[in-house]
Amino acid sequence: MNNLLQAQLKIVPEMPLLLQKRYKILMAILLAGEIGRRSLSELVHLTERETRKETDLLNQQGLITIRSAGMEITQEGKDVLDTLKDVIHEWSGLIQLEQQLQQTYNLSRVIIVPGDSEENNLAKSLLGQVAAKQLNCLTQPKQIVAVTGGGTIASIAEYLTQFVKQKTLTYVAARGGIGEEVQLQANTIAASFATATNGLSRTLYLPDHLSEEAYNMMMKEPVIKEMLELYDQTSVVIHGIGDAMEMARRRNSTPEEIQTIEQAGAVGEAFGYYFNKDGKAVHRIRTVGIQLKQLESVQHLLAVAGGSSKATAIGSYLKHAPPQTVLITDEGAAKELVKQNRDIN
Repeated sequence: MNNLLQAQLKIVPEMPLLLQKRYKILMAILLAGEIGRRSLSELVHLTERETRKETDLLNQQGLITIRSAGMEITQEGKDVLDTLKDVIHEWSGLIQLEQQLQQTYNLSRVIIVPGDSEENNLAKSLLGQVAAKQLNCLTQPKQIVAVTGGGTIASIAEYLTQFVKQKTLTYVAARGGIGEEVQLQANTIAASFATATNGLSRTLYLPDHLSEEAYNMMMKEPVIKEMLELYDQTSVVIHGIGDAMEMARRRNSTPEEIQTIEQAGAVGEAFGYYFNKDGKAVHRIRTVGIQLKQLESVQHLLAVAGGSSKATAIGSYLKHAPPQTVLITDEGAAKELVKQNRDIN
């Protein structure tokens, strides 16, 4: 922090909180595209009276426009957001959190968005937006991108058109998904990513649970061999991290399997593998999909997960995550991760 800024804070100590509040309002309007005052109040957790006061000021400054249909951010408002993002990040202490988690888990990078996505839809939207930006930064034209299922990964699609340039990427489902909700399946998400970016997609319609005999037979099928070859050529993997028991129930696991997972001490899940608190894979679903050993040769891994209650699950996977992993999470999960690590030490 430079001397001028330190002097300003001595005279106006409330400046960081006020600036963060208005920054948050501008960001919410940007993400919403067009939004009414009442909806904005709920999104940023302010009273309607306070929201009116702040948006009137932003309107006077030419940062937003207010119409009967709702409020929209102006180009000047977008420029202000872009200019202030690093300052806001520093004042909120998120830079220090990012560095701490990066070192703790030996990751390529950690990006933390403000808020808790379990309590605030704005934080959830920011996760999707930042993930879309990172995907654009990490990919080259005509590369292959593997995607897993889940609500957090599905939310990225709406930002891809805005942030991912025309690269003719091929999106492949990182696993089958019959049995899960259709909109949360990797197949559906890969197709939606391709549609948003004018790319291509390859799907894998197989049950999550296969018997050993069925699995061995499937592995001989030409279409499966072709998918496995695509996994070996994948440049970027985008994946979520789930709570172990929640994922087991979502997959309609048998009571016996749920008991096995629970008794093994599993707390987190990714790629069909269940991890305990120490990061050890204690259970695996027998299914066709990208395997943990294949992740080691992937150029970039983009892990997207947030919510304070998911911190234990996120931490369990991160202890196993390859060093080329970029973690995108929210403030709620990040602070809880740091707290848990402090308690252990």
